[in-house]
Amino acid sequence: MPPSGSAAGNTGSAGGNTGGGAAVPPPRPAGTPAGLWDRYGRRATDMRLSLTDKCNLRCTYCMPAEGLEWLSKQAVMTRDEIVRIVGIGVTALGVRELRLTGGEPLVRADLVDIIAGIRSNHPDLPISMTTNGVGLDKKAAALKAAGLTRINVSLDSLHEETFTKLTRRPFLDRVLTGVDAAWAAGLGPVKLNAVLMRGINDAESPDLLAWALGRGYELRFIEQMPLDADHGWTRRNMITAAEIRELLSRDFVLGPDPRERDGAPAERFEVRRRDTETGDATGPVLGTVGIIASVTEPFCSDCRRTRITAEGKIMSCLFSREEFDLLGFLREGATDEELASRWQDAMWVKPKAHGMDHTGLGAADFVQPDRSMSAIGG
Repeated sequence: MPPSGSAAGNTGSAGGNTGGGAAVPPPRPAGTPAGLWDRYGRRATDMRLSLTDKCNLRCTYCMPAEGLEWLSKQAVMTRDEIVRIVGIGVTALGVRELRLTGGEPLVRADLVDIIAGIRSNHPDLPISMTTNGVGLDKKAAALKAAGLTRINVSLDSLHEETFTKLTRRPFLDRVLTGVDAAWAAGLGPVKLNAVLMRGINDAESPDLLAWALGRGYELRFIEQMPLDADHGWTRRNMITAAEIRELLSRDFVLGPDPRERDGAPAERFEVRRRDTETGDATGPVLGTVGIIASVTEPFCSDCRRTRITAEGKIMSCLFSREEFDLLGFLREGATDEELASRWQDAMWVKPKAHGMDHTGLGAADFVQPDRSMSAIGG
């Protein structure tokens, strides 16, 4: 394991950029071990790769109503470039699992071909995908046949009016149909991601959990993160993990999940029904629920993720303001070894923490990234 660094906070070493240019990371010290290590002894083995910045929803916690200026087709990684970059991550740098993200991955016409290309080179690699589920019913079987392992679907409400208010699109029925299609295709365990918004869908959380448990889906509640394009996020308006647990306690008793967390962003809990008279847990374990508390209960010290944006920029942290170019270097003719080395350099300067882990309403050392979640890739 490499030595721990002394720097802290949200600032990385010099040599990065703040979201735009084709920056080159400073070289890591000689003698650092193979793999995607950083200065604080963390090794990234979980790769998040964005296929596009485009999306067919306009979720209030992510995008403005009018949408964003999309990347050009030429700026986005091609199928062959994606397959090559994933290959470098797996064979040279120790990546053990891959998550395809967006934007919305389903809007890529070559999505099935991308997955098939990755799978043909890496028969045992777990490949998952995060999607909003719109159109999933038409592609779930083909995605499974191409080699997709499992799927995460964003679902913030089961009520049409609330769903439309949050996403600005009346597509709830399409999403629910897509979830069922993913299950039928064998893309399980199907995981559902829900962001609770104060005064909008927070009161629905126990019913959403009951619905997911009844169908065998794994629900994960996610604290709203400061990655909205409108930059309207505040800690005061965010539903915290503690509040989520309190909301769920109306109907359920949450107990610790005996499985190791093993670097996962979600803290999992076993779920039992709450007896209405005694308040105690009753009956068998119904399933599990996860809570991703990136803001109030951060897990930076055990982060194992590396991110590649749709235009081939390396981001060591979801909240980083530094990006380092990989795709441009590839298109200039860099070898796999040179690309791997640059990737290692970029991860070496990963910040110790994102800077939001404070009890107050503000955090002096945290600055919201210029990009929204859809442009970064969750």
